[in-house]
Amino acid sequence: MVFRIRKDERVSLLSGVALFASCSREELQHIASLVTPFEAGRGTVLAEQGQPGREFFVVVDGSATATRNGVELARLGSGSFFGELALLDGGNRTATVVAETDMHLLLLTRSEFKELHATAPSVAYKMLAELGVRLRRADGMFDGSAPAAVLAFQSL
Repeated sequence: MVFRIRKDERVSLLSGVALFASCSREELQHIASLVTPFEAGRGTVLAEQGQPGREFFVVVDGSATATRNGVELARLGSGSFFGELALLDGGNRTATVVAETDMHLLLLTRSEFKELHATAPSVAYKMLAELGVRLRRADGMFDGSAPAAVLAFQSL
């Protein structure tokens, strides 16, 4: 369900998300014109492992849990983002994300996601850096070197 939010409010929300922190006001205004505000009720499946990915999400408020093969990977809260991997490589979702509370999110479709990267290259770099962090944490899960506290990371 789409919730109403003015473009200037979107800019304000985006500026508070670490992923967009280095964007100029002009870039934020353009990104704000791309995103669609979206509401999800508690229990809503936002992404399902193995299914095609069609959207990228930024969490405005609320929380969700990401799991893979039934194993919890992350708790996602305000400022977190997810769904980028399936849009970057065209593959299926690598995790299931379920809303733990009612949530407000900002959504980008595949074409909007591509435009985001063309408009704000710094965002693409931050996403790549976050993917690197996630890969290292996943490696730690498999080799047993990552303590449980390290595995509960913010964004997926």
